[in-house]
Amino acid sequence: MTKQWTPGEMLSLSSAYWQPFTLQAGVLLDLFTILDTMGDGAKMTVQALAKAARCDERALGMLVTGLASLGFLEREGDALFLPEHSRRYLSRKSDDFIGFIIEHQGHIAPAWTKLAESVKTGGPMREVSSSHTENEAERKSFLLGMFNVAMYQADTIAQGLDLSGRKRLLDLGGGPGTYAVFFCRANPGLSATIFDKPTTEPIAMDIVRRYGLEGRINFAGGDFLKDPLPEGYDVVWISQILHGDSPRDSAKLVRDAGKLLTPGGLLIIQDFIVDNDRRGPVHPALFGLNMLVGTAGGQTYTWAEIETMIRDAGAVSVSRAAIDLPMGCGILVGTMPG
Repeated sequence: MTKQWTPGEMLSLSSAYWQPFTLQAGVLLDLFTILDTMGDGAKMTVQALAKAARCDERALGMLVTGLASLGFLEREGDALFLPEHSRRYLSRKSDDFIGFIIEHQGHIAPAWTKLAESVKTGGPMREVSSSHTENEAERKSFLLGMFNVAMYQADTIAQGLDLSGRKRLLDLGGGPGTYAVFFCRANPGLSATIFDKPTTEPIAMDIVRRYGLEGRINFAGGDFLKDPLPEGYDVVWISQILHGDSPRDSAKLVRDAGKLLTPGGLLIIQDFIVDNDRRGPVHPALFGLNMLVGTAGGQTYTWAEIETMIRDAGAVSVSRAAIDLPMGCGILVGTMPG
């Protein structure tokens, strides 16, 4: 049943962007890391934080009031300190830091202010780029942001997909290689190749080395829509790639991926997937708009559309993986003949 909205709820939703923008500003200015350098439980005045962050004191005072109201900062008078959740997830000193994806969301946010114009023209409202932008800081935020997101479901997926007996996996468009790492950790007999733009390699291989898997995971650089792809794999994994390309290019990528597989190989696709009736879920539906304002032809696809792509690539059977994932993520597994 369609939700019945009240005027008050509509107005609250219309201003809801104030909250993420406040969080993003705190992360982009590195306020949480600065406070964390003071040590556990240590306090810092607004004046001292403004000086350390090189910000206007009045303006920073307004921002920390906003952050405190949302629960990201604690304060006693003019003294500020971190609650544990901010120390764990928003300080760069923490191994659980998720600020890269928050930074990335801040970088892409301006295009959303022109959504209506994008709907009129059908074109993007920001320069079309992603992990391969010329801006090194934005590229790092994107790639490590993908690492942040994948970390919270990669182990669940690696344990939930049966890759027993499989020897070689291609992580196509693998970015930082998070899934290649977790698939190899869950399957001792598996080796993997991460295929992505050459600019991705330093970050991807740094993550591979972090997990001690440099002997089992290598990197191949190129453009997966233009360059020859490595062959001879019994698993091809395509995660969160299709939504960035047009229906024509996405279908081509899946067809090309099917040609890389040995007989009986698995073609596995994960993405934010829209229900076939196009009534939701919310995150995949809105993520499609994120692709509208940020890519030349990207969109989110339905279960039926992705299944058709996999069957057109030669799969003799296609099934949905029974793995419960957040944000409307879904996985389809195609089995090639042989």
